[in-house]
Amino acid sequence: MATAAGTPPFGIAAALSLLAGVCACLWSPWLLPWWVSLILLIGAALCVWRGVASSQSRALLAGWWLAGLALAGLHAAHALALQLPSAPARHDAVVTGRILDLPEHEPRRSRFLFRVDDGVADARLRGGDLRLAWYEDDPARRSTLRAGQQWRFDVRLRAPRGLRNPGGADAEKFAMAQRIAAMGYVRSPETAIQLAPAHGIDAWRDAMSERIATHVDRPSSRFIRALALGDVRGLDDAAWTVLRANGLTHLIAISGFHVGLVAGFFALIVRGLWWSWPTLSRRVPAPIAAAAGSVVGAALYTAVAGFALPTVRTALMIAIVAGLRGLRRRMSAGECLALAAFAMLLIDPLAALSAGFWLSFAGVAWLLWCLPESGRNAVHDFLSAQGVASVGLLPIAAILFGQASLAGPLANLVAVPWWSLAVVPLALLGLGLESVHAGAGEWAWQLAAWCFDLSWPLFEWLAASPLSFWWLPEAAWFALPLALIGAFWLLLPRGTPGKALAALLWLPLLWPDRRVPVAGEAELVVIDVGQGQSVLVRTAHHALLVDMGPAVQDGFDAGERAVIPVLHALGVPRLDGAVVSHGDNDHVGGWPAVAAQYPVPMLFAPDGVRLPGSRPCLAGRGWTWDGVRFRFLHPPVDFPYLGNESSCVLRIEAAGRSALIAGDIGGVIERRLAREQPASVRADVVLVAHHGSGGSSDPAFVAATGASEALVSSGHGNRFGHPRPFVVGRWRHAGAAVHDTAMEGALRVRLERGGIKVEARREAHPRLWDAARRGDSRSAGLSYREDRDGRGPEG
Repeated sequence: MATAAGTPPFGIAAALSLLAGVCACLWSPWLLPWWVSLILLIGAALCVWRGVASSQSRALLAGWWLAGLALAGLHAAHALALQLPSAPARHDAVVTGRILDLPEHEPRRSRFLFRVDDGVADARLRGGDLRLAWYEDDPARRSTLRAGQQWRFDVRLRAPRGLRNPGGADAEKFAMAQRIAAMGYVRSPETAIQLAPAHGIDAWRDAMSERIATHVDRPSSRFIRALALGDVRGLDDAAWTVLRANGLTHLIAISGFHVGLVAGFFALIVRGLWWSWPTLSRRVPAPIAAAAGSVVGAALYTAVAGFALPTVRTALMIAIVAGLRGLRRRMSAGECLALAAFAMLLIDPLAALSAGFWLSFAGVAWLLWCLPESGRNAVHDFLSAQGVASVGLLPIAAILFGQASLAGPLANLVAVPWWSLAVVPLALLGLGLESVHAGAGEWAWQLAAWCFDLSWPLFEWLAASPLSFWWLPEAAWFALPLALIGAFWLLLPRGTPGKALAALLWLPLLWPDRRVPVAGEAELVVIDVGQGQSVLVRTAHHALLVDMGPAVQDGFDAGERAVIPVLHALGVPRLDGAVVSHGDNDHVGGWPAVAAQYPVPMLFAPDGVRLPGSRPCLAGRGWTWDGVRFRFLHPPVDFPYLGNESSCVLRIEAAGRSALIAGDIGGVIERRLAREQPASVRADVVLVAHHGSGGSSDPAFVAATGASEALVSSGHGNRFGHPRPFVVGRWRHAGAAVHDTAMEGALRVRLERGGIKVEARREAHPRLWDAARRGDSRSAGLSYREDRDGRGPEG
């Protein structure tokens, strides 16, 4: 039995136990009741006390594990309790409060975080944080929104809800981690009233950002604002693409190294003061004063950066080192990192849900383990650090972002020293000078932008080269631990045997099973795009995309935010064909974004939809891929373009099974198909026409299909009421299980020789923050299938 001396109560092993408990809670699909978590927390305190008092390492580590489990459970329960209930879907209110952080101004909307005052009439919103949008074509008034202002708004709110797709961002997780109570928009912009001017640190950040934009009249101004203030509002998609392709996103939004620079600068200033006035040392020793100065500098810059996670982590480590120096105690860098992890997890265990948490702590941990004797040769240490970071963080980055950058190590060799030692100090110097006197920081910002411009062409060239993005399919749960073991093995000292075999442990992560159908079989993936439609059809060696979801100008684009991430996550290297069922935005809006990344050699659309290179989807036209037959049933030759009624209706036959994608056709066309092509209409799987509207799913058509699985692509709480309850009942009473993307997320349907398999994303990957499982009467993963004896829904 190890003693407490061998396992310090706040040491590395204890920190890992606390982190393991936090992860056990947050990665579990179920959330314990708050009172159970409270009991566990009391038990954890007793275990830790016993472990410290009686030198029992097992009790100590078990106590910290329980503490992590209980604290994460309490924080998660509190964060979810802050949210509005998901039903009813909309909630109208008049709220007063303060704008937090920096508002994002776009051509047609402005987005901002808003904290409601405690005195508002609606008790459910008091003190809550709202993610709001202000839609108005004329930006004159909404462009006056500033961080720190007090406003009164008439808003329409809903509970946080997001799409659930392979490879897609999890908005519900983000809302819980950020304690966002509701999301919505300003209903009547003309009634919005500003109650008080901007004030506070965020108001200062906003003002400084505007001054940089004014003084630096070149494209790199936006990067100077990001590096100096953490203001990334000016970075467009093209800029982020270059940064991601080069693995530089960890630098652009202020890294922990920048905090260290500021802390060191403040420490030098204090040292200079103590050297100038030696009498000060009689009251406070110079080393202690310098340590205190570094803490002040780190805290100020962390506030300037908007309390970004890397800066908070570094500031905590600096504070811990300074405190130990004040107590005249020595502690290793690893122990300081453990104390920083304790501080962050005890204050906010939900921080473990962010990518920055893992990249920050894992990166430092790898460096501490692999570079214990740094400092003898700066160039050698720097190159070694880059190699360790590239190998050690690749598995975590691949899991978090689904991609790897082969250009990253080379780009970081340039960006890390040049940006951190030239661009960032000049940008920070400009901030300091501008704070003292308006206009004094212009020359420093201009010089910082000039230095940045020297390096940016290199990164643009690397981003356009074959060394940039390497998209990785979604891997199994065991891929990450195996890859981390492989990285640990590869980074062992020279001479360690079997390093070549360590590369094999990376295979489940870098080349995972893409679950591609075998010859003669097919898979349909109904992508969760909200109120719209997009279906990926895969065979053994081909992929077809039917529709691409909606897109809003200067707003949400399902092609970019949902469809493309799904294609990457499923490992689809190319699209062999695409079908635009008809010209409505909810089906074709995402096409430009998809086409930009996936050139399509074969595009079908109704004759009235004018898309470059498209051919009409005429009834009877078809083709065969890998033993799977595709054939259009509608529209016939010379059929006029009538919008929904002209939708391409596609039949897919695979492994003796069949599927029907009906677009947005209405009852008239459905009855015609059922009457004229009864054999072709009959199908095992049907993508319900027009998202389950009341004008579709004609009883004769439903009966003619004989489907066992009916799929609905709809958005949660959509204003059309899709799918209509009587339509769901119609399919259900015909013997079909009804699956809805709004309830279940993306739907994967396999047409196999052994039968039909349906996998719902929310059911296959349950999460404790899942809004559908928590708040809706029809929980995620439940199909609307009625038992044959009429007892109701079954799993």
